Amino acid sequence: MHVVATAGHVDHGKSTLVRALTGMEPDRFAEEKRRGMTIDLGYAWTRIGEGPGATELAFVDVPGHERFIASMLAGLGPAPAVMFVVAADEGWRRQSEEHLAAVDALGLTQGLLVVTRSDLADPARATAEALEHLAASTLGTVDAVAVSGATGAGLDDLRRALVDLTGTLPVPRTDGRVRLWVDRSFTIRGAGTVVTGTLGAGTLAVGDTLALGRREVTVRGLQSLGADATSVAAVARVAVNLRGTDVDDVSRGDALLTPGAWAWTDVVDVRVRPHTGEVADLPAELVAHLGTAAVPVRLRPLGGAMVRLTLHHPLPVEPGDRLVLRDPGRHAVAAGAVVLDVAPPPLVRRGAAAVRADDLARADDPAAALADRVRRTGAVRAADLVAEGVPTQDPSRVSTVGAWFVDPATWERWQTGLGEAVDEQARRTPLDPRVTAEAARRRLDLPDRALLAPLVEAAGLAYADGRVARPGAGTGLGPAEAGMARLEAHLAADPFAAPERPELDAWGLGVPELAAAERVGRVVRLAPDMVLLPTGPAQAMRALAALPQPFTTSEARLALGTTRRVAIPLLEHLDRRGWTVRVDGGHRRVKGR
Repeated sequence: MHVVATAGHVDHGKSTLVRALTGMEPDRFAEEKRRGMTIDLGYAWTRIGEGPGATELAFVDVPGHERFIASMLAGLGPAPAVMFVVAADEGWRRQSEEHLAAVDALGLTQGLLVVTRSDLADPARATAEALEHLAASTLGTVDAVAVSGATGAGLDDLRRALVDLTGTLPVPRTDGRVRLWVDRSFTIRGAGTVVTGTLGAGTLAVGDTLALGRREVTVRGLQSLGADATSVAAVARVAVNLRGTDVDDVSRGDALLTPGAWAWTDVVDVRVRPHTGEVADLPAELVAHLGTAAVPVRLRPLGGAMVRLTLHHPLPVEPGDRLVLRDPGRHAVAAGAVVLDVAPPPLVRRGAAAVRADDLARADDPAAALADRVRRTGAVRAADLVAEGVPTQDPSRVSTVGAWFVDPATWERWQTGLGEAVDEQARRTPLDPRVTAEAARRRLDLPDRALLAPLVEAAGLAYADGRVARPGAGTGLGPAEAGMARLEAHLAADPFAAPERPELDAWGLGVPELAAAERVGRVVRLAPDMVLLPTGPAQAMRALAALPQPFTTSEARLALGTTRRVAIPLLEHLDRRGWTVRVDGGHRRVKGR
């Protein structure tokens, strides 16, 4: 599963868009439906595609109005990607900027621009304006799709873009400790207390013991995407039925934790990046948002970009966590921050703050820190390091591959592993000796599908149509080549006399062989075992265009000199291509005639 949060100005169609994509109602309250405005977090999900390759998407729909900015941050904070929404008829607005400031503060690098209400205005201007703003944030250059939630125009393009977006997300960690930030809590009759949240790392299972504050609770049941589950792995939207706590004892901002695995602290040293101005311009009193928690903090500058934050109450924090610092007086994002130390030393001597700032800065030896981190993880996204404030000016000890820093030994191991995967596929299925991009990514445990294309090139392989193979592999049909020649000769003599199953069997052409022939462009399949030559549909169109319009199936059959067995699936094929159009139950016409 992948989780995507919405962002954007109030009344720009975020909820309408989610509703159109999922068929579900993200607004939960009668007041939201009456006012046509989201005032709290909403959730919906969908499945794009069919079968095991389908993409499961869960959406966190956040409110756009400035009065609900805290709720927006609670939804956006735990999500790994964002769908930024701007209306074509209004363009970039004040809350657009506010939401982008939050995205930037969180360091989100994966997103998609969706220009809604494209039925009301030309989306070109709003698209160009929004892309310029997004490019200046941690999102950088993103894809853009124009849609109309009211008419459905562009939704198929958006679904494809969302699938592409999820393909760029890093592979989540599914083992180790868990920290689930709670965004909702409620009671279900007969079940008891239920909480929901976005699981960003780790795995939850029925029967797990978790810490909720200072007490332990047990996972009584789990649901994800509305279905019961015995375990749920990150990344996922999850509902957790808890035993051992009342609903009044848990609320948004609490966290379910692996017991004993997290440090609770109320003092952290951070590297801060103001949204505007300098560190010295930041107010002393702010609100820090982490996950779904919102905690008042007091800010003490240490020097440069280094700041100490004293939290109103402790939170489970780890180095690398990203905070959004909000100015409650202005209802605005003031800065983003990266946690550097969750147990900082006290500052008791004169000048201790400046010394501490120097110590924190010296801890960032650019070349050594970069090489060590890349070596430990195999590959690190450059944008993630930049967003965290990690210096990347000297990548001499690592390999630069597109937007990634990669350990040279890991890169060589991936090349070898990819070649082995391709050769295994060729031995297993000679008719299709190609490995899908997703299978290759999973086989190698690549953190990003974007690494696959340069890896294929480095390994001397071929990459086309989302599949990897040896150069030149997959164009022939091997043992089926003789039967294919018989089929081609048969159809060359009579283009619409599609052979029946006994003839195909005699030629050694089963469904797998025909599928392989279609893949390399040698036939067009009207059904699993019914084929024509690739020129067949165009030949049929020439014959059909000469008929009086509209025409019946019988008239088409006679014009083509074929049987109903072939004519009906051929006409349906032409319908799908948009070359012919149904007029009524018994007639069609050539499009444009």
